[in-house]
Amino acid sequence: MAFSAETASRTSCARLRSATSAASEVATTIFEDPFLTLDRETWAAGPKAGTADPGFYGRAAFARWGGEEGFDPYAIVSDADASHGTALQISAKYIGERMNVPHYYGNEEPEFQWISGNIQSARSDGTIMRGWRHGYFEARMLFPEHPLPWPAFWFLNAHSILAPATSIEIDVVEHKGFEPHVYGAYLHEWGEPGERHDSSGVTTEPDMTESYNRYGVLLIGHHCVIYFNRRPIRDPATGEALVWTLSRSAEMAATDDVFWPLITLALRSDYAFPDPLLDTDKLTRLRTDYFRVYS
Repeated sequence: MAFSAETASRTSCARLRSATSAASEVATTIFEDPFLTLDRETWAAGPKAGTADPGFYGRAAFARWGGEEGFDPYAIVSDADASHGTALQISAKYIGERMNVPHYYGNEEPEFQWISGNIQSARSDGTIMRGWRHGYFEARMLFPEHPLPWPAFWFLNAHSILAPATSIEIDVVEHKGFEPHVYGAYLHEWGEPGERHDSSGVTTEPDMTESYNRYGVLLIGHHCVIYFNRRPIRDPATGEALVWTLSRSAEMAATDDVFWPLITLALRSDYAFPDPLLDTDKLTRLRTDYFRVYS
């Protein structure tokens, strides 16, 4: 299956739905990071790339390569359940004392004194190390069980970095560490004119904190389809594959815009802080087996 603009323009919504049963099985891999090493030519580490804000959110500061406050959240670890025997591990650790992370709003707040991690294929100067407009994108991930984690695999468009008045955000998966069988998927087209949002809760049979699962998104023309374990998520009203519309697709084509991926371990700030915070909850970890792009 080729995910070209020409193909997308002549593919009806009905045909797209019939073709999304197992997109990656019939496609060609055009990029893969199996996380055998920390590839700094593909990934930057630290706050979300952008010029609209400092790039932090939630209760944790995102460390740069090498870590912050004496803690490095990024590691390649041996993992027998990973496809190539290793996985990217991003950890979140409670520091519990004043921090000095540049531009971080939570340095003085005890509940916010965590160091965690975020990797992305873009930088805040607008550099895109890896970006794509069309394709099927997939990460195989193991989420932590914990009162606060907010791990995510998501995408932003390149033009949102230097021109943040509008942006496109695709959240392939956002998870809460205390909901092992439910996650959220979202499409946000931020800013006016034409701000709009789509979302869906996804119920899973496997416990996402006990086993690796595949989280994917198909982007073809103005269509966006979210996958769990290589099957499209379903519209609860119809039972059919849920297909979202990218209303800014033509704008992206006109400006040669692309999407770039992020893999993030944030900590939620919209839930009560554990009281007490148990010693066993002062460290939590997200693992990612691989990131792949299919064409």
